[in-house]
Amino acid sequence: MQTGRVRSEHLSAALIRLLAVGAGAAVANSYYNQAFLGHLTADFGLTAGPAAIVPVLTQAGNALGVLFLAPLGDRLERKSLILVTIAALVAALIGAAVSPGFVWLAVASFAVGLFATVAQQIVPLAVHLAPPDSQGRALGTVTGGILIGILLARAASGIISDLWGWPYVFWLAAAVMSIVGAALACRLPRAMPTTNLSYLRLLGSLWTLVRKYSVLRRVVVVQFLIFAAFISFWSNLALLMAEPQYGLGGTAVGLLALVGVVGALAAPIAGGFTDRRGPAMVASMGAGLVVLAFVIFGLWQSSIIGLVIGIVIMDLAVQSAQVANQSRIYALDPNARSRLNTIFMATMLAGGAVGAGIGGAAYAEWGWSGTCAFGVISATSAMLLSRKS
Repeated sequence: MQTGRVRSEHLSAALIRLLAVGAGAAVANSYYNQAFLGHLTADFGLTAGPAAIVPVLTQAGNALGVLFLAPLGDRLERKSLILVTIAALVAALIGAAVSPGFVWLAVASFAVGLFATVAQQIVPLAVHLAPPDSQGRALGTVTGGILIGILLARAASGIISDLWGWPYVFWLAAAVMSIVGAALACRLPRAMPTTNLSYLRLLGSLWTLVRKYSVLRRVVVVQFLIFAAFISFWSNLALLMAEPQYGLGGTAVGLLALVGVVGALAAPIAGGFTDRRGPAMVASMGAGLVVLAFVIFGLWQSSIIGLVIGIVIMDLAVQSAQVANQSRIYALDPNARSRLNTIFMATMLAGGAVGAGIGGAAYAEWGWSGTCAFGVISATSAMLLSRKS
């Protein structure tokens, strides 16, 4: 069912920036708790193992939200869905802030992860509102906001929790999301549903879409491989920083993560290039640049300058490839963009889990060179597959 498209004039420059801020602020909630696990062990008398349950449950909630909430963007009026989800996220953040015990905090963290996936309702809405010749740029701006949110979340959370305590991280996050929700309530146009499928049939249609579109199958595999390489780097960087040639800790990792903001800021440029030259070329170039980044990481293992250069190249490449690949899948069926986004994001997150596992195993066996070798192999496979598109 197509119940009408919101006019593209609604997607002003101010609105696309607001959507980018909203998506970035939302996704950041899934990463705040990773920076203050040490405070949790002290406050609740835990060891590191049990404390790690908090980010694990947050990511589990994230995965379930992508699979079971994000597809509702095709079934329900999108503005209302986004506002209700943000309200639930604010409630979960307040619940985490007032946690009287660790079990309460763990349950609230799961809810935070579940409703933080409102970011994945905002992304397809931005594409839905944009005119066809500007969808890549709109997508690049919003996904750039998401990457900035991820990169800044750990740094902001670490500073706030050190100064005032971890509950204030959740209080501030709840305030930010309340402001974002109020702004979206004022500025967002209504966007009517594009299907009248029941919820169960809506979920079942995910597999139908996978079977129907060979391009979708190929694109999600490409993104799986690129994101696996990306996460293999970031999940093992702290181990490299702790080695004798560096002797640095988590602060250094956080500062290096901020370097990636350069890549995020270039995302709209990549989106515009996608609009002009086509997504297949941009995706292939992105995968090739990821290969280059890992070559730099491997050849200059003891150089901070080499790491910085490689991180800028890699984050720009990964961001560009993601924008291009999402543009391709959104073009397949305008009435199923939320479900297509669900398939894309679920596969990408699975790639991240695989990358963390294999990259970590490679590091344990062969050191940093092993992790870099995995990154080269994974990104090269993505590049070759994307060229067949």
